[in-house]
Amino acid sequence: MARKSSESGTVAQNRRARYDYFIDEKIEAGIVLQGTEVKSLRQGQASLSEAWAGPREGDLWLNNCYIPEYNNSAQFANHEARRPRKLLLHKREIQKLTGAANRQGVTIVPMSIYFNDRGIAKVMLGLARGKRQVDKRQTTKDRDWQRQKARVMRERD
Repeated sequence: MARKSSESGTVAQNRRARYDYFIDEKIEAGIVLQGTEVKSLRQGQASLSEAWAGPREGDLWLNNCYIPEYNNSAQFANHEARRPRKLLLHKREIQKLTGAANRQGVTIVPMSIYFNDRGIAKVMLGLARGKRQVDKRQTTKDRDWQRQKARVMRERD
């Protein structure tokens, strides 16, 4: 069964996460969604730019993730765009992440939302440490150098 390109792959990415943080570890988590949220994600609409994950009531929750309302549904059946969404992880993984988040300088950052091979929405979480301004400048410098190097190699051929 062939899938449409909009149904599989990455829906939203947090591009600032790699610039602002050192990503120590990545963990894939499931997410509890309502029907209209899934339909909105399948249209490729979501934003993780201001989203963050944190523990609450013994579970891990994705906060401030923007999934716009689905246009083709009735108004009463729609979801709230920035509601907290529960993340699905094993108990040991939750304990590991919350323990790491309680340490100083470590945070849980949502990296991307995507659909896996089975068509299930997943969130890639990163265990991250904040970068200082010097580290951010070095990241920019390395990225520019890689871009220039690729340009020179392309022109050489």
